[in-house]
Amino acid sequence: MDQSRAPVLDALAAYHEAGQTPFTPPGHKQGRGADPRVRAVLGDSVFRSDVLATSGLDDRTSSHGIVEEAQALMAEAVGAEHAFFSTCGSSLSVKSAMLSVAGPHEELVVGRDAHKSVVAGLILSGIRPVWVDPQWDPERHLAHPPSPQAFEEALAGHPDARGALVTTPTPYGTCSDLAAIAEVCHRRGVPLIVDEAWGAHLPFHPDLPTWAMDAGADVCVTSVHKMGSGLEQSSVFHLQGDLVAPEVLKGREDLLGTTSPSVLVYAALDGWRRQMVQYGKTLYDDALALAGRVRDRISRIDGMHVDDRDDFCGPGKASDLDPLQVIVDISACQVTGYRAADWLRRHHRINLHVSDHRRISAQLTHADDDRTAGILLAALTDFAAHAPQLRTGQPVYVPPPSGLRLEQAVLPRDAFFGRTEQVPWERAEGRVAAEMLTPYPPGIPAALPGERLTMDVLRYLRTGVEAGMVVPDAVDTDVTGVRVLREES
Repeated sequence: MDQSRAPVLDALAAYHEAGQTPFTPPGHKQGRGADPRVRAVLGDSVFRSDVLATSGLDDRTSSHGIVEEAQALMAEAVGAEHAFFSTCGSSLSVKSAMLSVAGPHEELVVGRDAHKSVVAGLILSGIRPVWVDPQWDPERHLAHPPSPQAFEEALAGHPDARGALVTTPTPYGTCSDLAAIAEVCHRRGVPLIVDEAWGAHLPFHPDLPTWAMDAGADVCVTSVHKMGSGLEQSSVFHLQGDLVAPEVLKGREDLLGTTSPSVLVYAALDGWRRQMVQYGKTLYDDALALAGRVRDRISRIDGMHVDDRDDFCGPGKASDLDPLQVIVDISACQVTGYRAADWLRRHHRINLHVSDHRRISAQLTHADDDRTAGILLAALTDFAAHAPQLRTGQPVYVPPPSGLRLEQAVLPRDAFFGRTEQVPWERAEGRVAAEMLTPYPPGIPAALPGERLTMDVLRYLRTGVEAGMVVPDAVDTDVTGVRVLREES
């Protein structure tokens, strides 16, 4: 295919040139009805290009196949057999993938470090999860993706499982041995779904971790807005092989997706694919070189340690690391990552990626340069100088791995939709959670519906909130109370 083409962008330009007059949604009619105060902030171009996909970008019957051509170009660009665009983010894409593999009460082997969107998929579908434990680094209090051996054992113990799902890279940039996990799945004739939301850039440079399709995955979900040039909510899910039928995957997406997809999101996806095919190697040559310099400079700042492959990769740890996720351990500063992130935004107007009880992180992409790197380095240097004044003496209680692992006592769907009550956190030990309790970011639930709560996890959440942790999906975001299943007498 001609990868210099961008069919969505070309069709949008043709729409403008034709001077068409819409008597359809959206009601702002290319911005003519939008409040001038809104247009002053968003710009006229946003409204001008916010048109319908059918009876707008394409005709009533989509006879030009504009989006379909753009998807085919995307698939060819990354070496997949099929690609499907989503304008509802990877949160929808991963649910579509799960539903294409398993149905109500069927088993799906899932890494327990899954994003909350995976748990939402379990709640909506009634799929029965077979959890696979991550690999826990007790020194750094960090979970790495599950090992191939862990998937092997889970599938051997659950021969009726319909497939497996693994998250890689994690928000910390750590990666699974995908080729080995895919081999484990395919030996049993079941598909592997990869939540690769943080890996949309991986196909475009040989020095980045292995892309899921190259590793043999069957379905791969990517968030192009995370590491690519897509707009927020832009996602692509890719398919290869014969274990998942393309019409089934497309049908599940149609079941969950919007009937009013954003042409703005489609256009940005289309343009990003062309940009990566034509210039991706050069852009990531520069990005990786910049990341190397930034990592080296940060490591020279007092109290800061930049985690690298020696820290995160090896036996019992991750298989690979994306160096563009710059993870900085500030535990020597005796300041939590939460407090550090807040201070850096307030005093230096920078927004960091993940912050936890002992780390902060900066996500670099092909869009960064020496100017943005300089802003980051100056801010971190200033933070280190102020760290002694930022210590609060409020440590976060981080339990051992055995304390973090909860028993799945009830199906997630049954717990979420069951009869519930709110109880004080001190009295929630032993009760079955009926809500997700998710430190965010990165959005990996510490407890999910159907799991039996332990005092270890409750203390972790409570001390975390007191130290600045955010738990946005809880009914009580301060976690002074917890939503649990009502106990029947």
